[in-house]
Amino acid sequence: MLGRSSARFVAPLGCLVSRQKHTLPDLPYDYAALEPHINAEIMQLHHSKHHATYVNNLNVVEEKYKEALAKGDVTTQVSLQPALKFNGGGHINHSIFWTNLSPNGGGEPKGELMEAIKRDFGSFTNFKEKLTAVSVGVQGSGWGWLGYNKEQGRLQIAACANQDPLQGTTGLIPLLGIDVWEHAYYLQYKNVRPDYLKAIWNVINWENVSSRYATCKK
Repeated sequence: MLGRSSARFVAPLGCLVSRQKHTLPDLPYDYAALEPHINAEIMQLHHSKHHATYVNNLNVVEEKYKEALAKGDVTTQVSLQPALKFNGGGHINHSIFWTNLSPNGGGEPKGELMEAIKRDFGSFTNFKEKLTAVSVGVQGSGWGWLGYNKEQGRLQIAACANQDPLQGTTGLIPLLGIDVWEHAYYLQYKNVRPDYLKAIWNVINWENVSSRYATCKK
């Protein structure tokens, strides 16, 4: 399940002096639970190696930032921003991603989320095709996202490069993220990203996405 640490990152950087270290959240299912759509080897490496590396590096960067903050060393604070964004974004993105997936997922959302999708995209099929196209079209590494524009009160689709966090870079509240870094699919789908995108819809946890939507509207 998600640890409290994933929420701590969004606190003002001045709060770093009193924070606890970030930790790798446990998955709410076994590594093999998403097979055959995402195999156990990918899930284990993705979670225990890649996500863990973002967490570890984030803790190191924040410790250096805390030291620079205490010294009033603005130059070092600025130089640490890219690493903070990359590793912090990696932790935030993956913490959302794991909960967006479920062995009992797939199908279509219900209730308010489905109504919002029909309102903003015309139909669920149109939404699915658009998010798939945006995700397939990410150049290099990155993410495809369904987000909520709180100011406009509508859903939006966006792509983010590398590990750029959706809310921190676009202002959209993240509801559903699709990781299109090769480490998310290469061992099973090789370089055929569209096949991975086709498969991942079978394990999307619409209950989680719907819950996120209901929360962000409050």
